[in-house]
Amino acid sequence: MKKDIKMKTKILMAAVLICLLFASCKKYLDETPQGLISSDELNTPTNVDKMVIAAYSALGNDYWAAPYTSMWAYGSIRSGDAYKGGDGTGDVSDFHAYETFSLNRVDLGTTDNTWYRLYIGVNRVNDALGRINNMTTADYPNKVERQAEMRYLRAHFYFLLKILYKRVPYIDENIPKAGYDTVSNRTYTSDQLWTKIANDFSFAAANLPTKQSDIGRANKFAAEAYLAKTLLYQAYTQDDNNNVTSIDKAKLTQVNTLCDDVISSGQYGLLADFADNFLPAFDNSKESVFAIQYSLNDGTPQGRVDNGHSLDYPMVSQYGCCGFHVPSHNLINAFQTDNSGLPLFTTFNNTDIEASGDYFTSSFDPRIDHTAAIPGHPYKYKTDFIYQATWSRAPQVYGPLLSMKETVAYDDPTFKKFAPFMSSSKNWAIIRYADVLLMKAETLIELGREMEALPLINQVRQRAANSTALLKQAGGGATSNYKISTYQPGVNCAWTNDYARQAIRYERRMEFAMEGYRFFDLVRWGIAAEYLNSYFNAEKSRVGQLQDAVFKKNRDEYLPIPQNQINFSKGLYKQNSGW
Repeated sequence: MKKDIKMKTKILMAAVLICLLFASCKKYLDETPQGLISSDELNTPTNVDKMVIAAYSALGNDYWAAPYTSMWAYGSIRSGDAYKGGDGTGDVSDFHAYETFSLNRVDLGTTDNTWYRLYIGVNRVNDALGRINNMTTADYPNKVERQAEMRYLRAHFYFLLKILYKRVPYIDENIPKAGYDTVSNRTYTSDQLWTKIANDFSFAAANLPTKQSDIGRANKFAAEAYLAKTLLYQAYTQDDNNNVTSIDKAKLTQVNTLCDDVISSGQYGLLADFADNFLPAFDNSKESVFAIQYSLNDGTPQGRVDNGHSLDYPMVSQYGCCGFHVPSHNLINAFQTDNSGLPLFTTFNNTDIEASGDYFTSSFDPRIDHTAAIPGHPYKYKTDFIYQATWSRAPQVYGPLLSMKETVAYDDPTFKKFAPFMSSSKNWAIIRYADVLLMKAETLIELGREMEALPLINQVRQRAANSTALLKQAGGGATSNYKISTYQPGVNCAWTNDYARQAIRYERRMEFAMEGYRFFDLVRWGIAAEYLNSYFNAEKSRVGQLQDAVFKKNRDEYLPIPQNQINFSKGLYKQNSGW
């Protein structure tokens, strides 16, 4: 296995839980505990390091019913890129409520469960930080570095909470657990919450090394990249009703500087083939700025596999279940290109490719066959393993396609079955280098410097053009008709600021399709309502499950604060706008 910080915390966390339960059994208080550890005994350098690993482990501690690793249930199926999938609308029905918006409610179990699990991550970080803060650097030479790692992780969990729920209670290591229910989700404004998250990433960037000896630990550039992402979200200023009212140019300038630092570090670059980002052999490559580390054969019964994607495999004997996360007609159509190899910005959806099954009359961005499992095309680049429409769980509802970036081949050494589900120990990237390039490009465009953004977008497009080596049929022919080119002002486009904005937003969709963040881009740009209601108007004629779908502006930009959490706070938490 890779040398990394695979999250082996079972003994430690079990001991802590047993210790807490132990106090309720008085007769055992007269006995000398065997195999237990008290809270005070955790305050040693060795045990604090274990608490740090326990905090890292929370990165991947989601599961199929409340996934927060790739955010596919919240960022893909709410964005027009994907349908829920599975065995009809009642199969994990909370996801259907997310997909339609109109059926969403304040009391959905998944909304509450996701909140709860993300706060478990926050709590693990705060527990470790509290212990670290009370140690001296003489006793614990890694003190400041470990503080920085923990603040990086805390900022990550709060970033997810922020883009999901907007107004959340901010709890750090200085607040006693007994006082959690006294912290309001309105203590800080939305903008102040972004600043709290940014401050943690800033501390991490200032105090982490440029390289880590353990793969998987955050470094300086991972913190700078995530800080850039945070400031980019914060730059699009929203009012209390979720409307984007302005763009903070000063924050955009900070984003640009941070991205420059990551780019100039020399540690990162685009992989030669787009496919490599989604193959286990390339885990922790130069394009991986920060990724969740999974594992097999690590001493645990099932390994640390990616349970958040365990629903997303095909219904065929080599796999078994469950057919969730289905690319939409709209997304497939969006991969079409024009005669010059550029996107069909406004007309792509006029031709319904999935309905015809014709991938040769039109031309396509090669990323289509790295992203979507399509009938008649090799699955995970195996020319002797051709994806079939029958591998879909409910093709009569969701169509025959599936998502493919998150899965692995059935004979890959990282693949793991755990009946009735399956997954792998393949990493899942939180930030790829391509994101750094495109964040910088977006920033430059919004600063009126679109010509400087052009080569950054073209780097990403050129890599896509070079990513056809694995996209072959058994006889060696291309899987689809590929044609993609870079933007060449005066030759195939007029590179105005408006055109460049259209190009960067489209490029983000093509590059990160089905990776879980598309919806949050739409909200950040302030176009979610217009975009999604237009999507529904067309898509309703193609699939039945969206007949009731409608996006309610000034409400659906965020999930509601879970009713269970409002009850827990005895009404202290205030509900989001529109709910």
